[in-house]
Amino acid sequence: MSSPDTPRGMERSTTDLESTPVKDIVQTPPAALPRRLRRILALDDFEIAARRHLPRPIFGYVSGAAETNASLRDNRLVFEEFGFVPRVLVDVSRRTQAVELLGRTYAAPFGIAPMGISALSAYRGDLVLARAAGQANIPMMMSGSSLIRLEEVAEVNPAAWFQAYLPGEPDRILGLLERVERAGFGTLVLTVDTAVLANRENNVRSGFSTPLRPSLRLAWDGMIRSNWTLNTFLRTLLKHGMPHFENSYATRGAPILARSVMRDFGAKDHLNWRHLELIRERWKGRLVVKGIMAKEDACIARDSGVEGIIVSNHGGRQLDGTVSPLRVLPAIADAVGTSIPVMMDGGVRRGSDVLKAIALGAAFVFVGRPFVYAAAIGGEHGVSHAINILSTEISRNMGLLGINSLGELGPERLLRIRGVDVSKS
Repeated sequence: MSSPDTPRGMERSTTDLESTPVKDIVQTPPAALPRRLRRILALDDFEIAARRHLPRPIFGYVSGAAETNASLRDNRLVFEEFGFVPRVLVDVSRRTQAVELLGRTYAAPFGIAPMGISALSAYRGDLVLARAAGQANIPMMMSGSSLIRLEEVAEVNPAAWFQAYLPGEPDRILGLLERVERAGFGTLVLTVDTAVLANRENNVRSGFSTPLRPSLRLAWDGMIRSNWTLNTFLRTLLKHGMPHFENSYATRGAPILARSVMRDFGAKDHLNWRHLELIRERWKGRLVVKGIMAKEDACIARDSGVEGIIVSNHGGRQLDGTVSPLRVLPAIADAVGTSIPVMMDGGVRRGSDVLKAIALGAAFVFVGRPFVYAAAIGGEHGVSHAINILSTEISRNMGLLGINSLGELGPERLLRIRGVDVSKS
């Protein structure tokens, strides 16, 4: 049985989890890592390395957000507003970070968030992310804005989730749902915070567009990042041809590089709750709604029959000034109750961030940009190393907190410290 303080979606006891066969995330000794990964000690280190590796437009697309990046900054800063209250002299030798989510037991309480055009950042990026996630037994969401056919991703990782940007036309919705179902995906994630295109000024300043427009500047950006040009872009062209947006709809979309072709984003400004009801009626698998920020919307989604929600401001990439998901997480978790898991993403970079989110009501968290950077500089080894880093931090911090299971975490383990002079406490 769960207690009132048990985070949503994690109602199983420590004993239950220990009796379930869960493959541990294997920690790779530093000496066994590829040389380029040995100095990567934290997720933030991947971003520093990726800035040197990726061409300016590609790195700008991944790292940037909307307008002034206010939401992007708040996603990180909010974690600094909370400090831990550890307990001591607790036997933590049997601690486990395994968690049950949507009928499956995962080895860690985090997964890989969807990131569009990952195959432009890393060679066969979506497949790299999917394989590493499957090997580590954590969930991976492939993006509807990906450049690799969803059928290929489902083949290398049958447990992957598919994230869709659905238009408001029922025939196009049903066409894509049928394709996703035929591919074998069991979990569909509907992103609902993209009613209109965001103001991505950073993309314009960095020279990024979809599709990319050939230019002398774009050619120069590729030339000075020769490793990426040879081992990602040209390797892709030679082996697989020009990448296209493969999964926005039931049919193939625009190429990633074109002078005059426009990407078909589709009209989403009239997508509404009735469309969610249509999707729920048609989709027989697990349905998750991503992009919830208001408790009222969370309750409507729950009552519409979804199996889970993800509290998210799209990594700060939509409405600039939207608060961090962590700020609204406790109220949403309280409003929804324990009937469905409340997940979140946005700004997670440390194991301590994962634990703070769980203490505030999250059943699970997702991480995006760092895994794309890891894939860009290290391929599957890089992603596995990123997973190892985050998992190790969680295990270490659980021991230092004095807990053996994530179900022991609650808001009483945190103290809000913003505005408090901790040096005098």
